[in-house]
Amino acid sequence: MTGLIHERYGERMREAVADARLALVTGDVPVSALVLDGAGSVIGAGRNERELRRDPTAHAEVLALRQAARNLGDWQLTGATLIVTLEPCVMCAGAILAARVARVVFGAWDEKAGAAGSVYDVLRDRRLNHRVEVFAGVEADACGRLLEEFFAARR
Repeated sequence: MTGLIHERYGERMREAVADARLALVTGDVPVSALVLDGAGSVIGAGRNERELRRDPTAHAEVLALRQAARNLGDWQLTGATLIVTLEPCVMCAGAILAARVARVVFGAWDEKAGAAGSVYDVLRDRRLNHRVEVFAGVEADACGRLLEEFFAARR
């Protein structure tokens, strides 16, 4: 299954990694997200812009979900896939659930704040009214390396 997921979403994740590099210009953590419709077309995209916007909610996932909803004219993103370079945090996991996203594909694990299986598993919590398929580790090395470089430069 892992090979199929890499084959299906690897190219899109590489696009997200390239886009995440643009967040470096604004001093934001280099994270990028894409929302794909059921046919695999990009309907939303976003990168971290907390520093740029001075907005604590301006995470890549939230911005991508907002754009996808605008483009579809509907907040329910049923059948959509969210591709993101870093495991979503609790806030983003809540937004993913609220939008009824079908699956999340992420690159690097977030061992400090992840909510898709590392620290928490909000996306698959059976107590909630919606669960999401989660696939981790797609282009994990490239995603992780970008984050390591960013944080090493800040130390």
